[in-house]
Amino acid sequence: MRWLLEGFHPLAEINFLVPKAGYRKKFGISYGKLERQKLDVYSPEGEVQNLPVVVFLYGGSFQSGRRKDYLFVGQALTKRGFVTVIPDYRVYPEGKFPNFIEDGAAAVSWAWNHIGDFGGDHSRLFLMGHSAGAYIAAMLALNPRYLAQVGLSSADLRGFIGLAGPYDFLPLNNPKLIEIFGANSLEETQPINFVNAEAPPALLLHGAKDGVIRPGNTERLAERLRAVKCQVEATIYPQYRHLMILFVLASPFQHGEPVMDDIARFIGAH
Repeated sequence: MRWLLEGFHPLAEINFLVPKAGYRKKFGISYGKLERQKLDVYSPEGEVQNLPVVVFLYGGSFQSGRRKDYLFVGQALTKRGFVTVIPDYRVYPEGKFPNFIEDGAAAVSWAWNHIGDFGGDHSRLFLMGHSAGAYIAAMLALNPRYLAQVGLSSADLRGFIGLAGPYDFLPLNNPKLIEIFGANSLEETQPINFVNAEAPPALLLHGAKDGVIRPGNTERLAERLRAVKCQVEATIYPQYRHLMILFVLASPFQHGEPVMDDIARFIGAH
């Protein structure tokens, strides 16, 4: 199965393979006034209440991504008993730093205020992201500025789960990333610079074969969190590349792969 996933990219094809039953979905809920400020909610079927909540932020190099492509993530998380929120957010050229983080904060605020209507418990709220989405989740968990803008704080989060995230990626060499981040004090753009003792528990997962975002990002952030006595678990899986760590969340590909089990265990423990 791994050799297939290594060269398998179309998210629509993965979504075609996942089960179509066992969860409810509500698409296109506005959390702001802009076109990209919409989200989808997935919840387990039946009468549910007080379930843990996961806000999942997808990747795309801050330049692309669509919430509808991540049905496989919503299905996988609801199967484990979690209500899942998947927002779109502004991407380049419409959005530059810190617009996508501000949108993430607004989506979290929506979840805090409304997720009870979908069977979730906002006091059991987790942030989770892959790649650029893990960056956004990390900035929300570590830099108090963004959640404070929507009346929340890191104390309102039970945990942060990062898959293959860029947390410490200076200097910038990619011209598009320079355009996205470069008009700012670059030190202000790095999640690792905001590590503090009040940070929520973190689960940091990365693939050793990731050639897009080097696993050193995860290792350095974990080391910094440990230095201030924060709860952190970090795993570098030897077999995964950048996208495969995400694709194995899909139910048809979970057999024998540890990622979804590790995520579910972390949420259950916190």
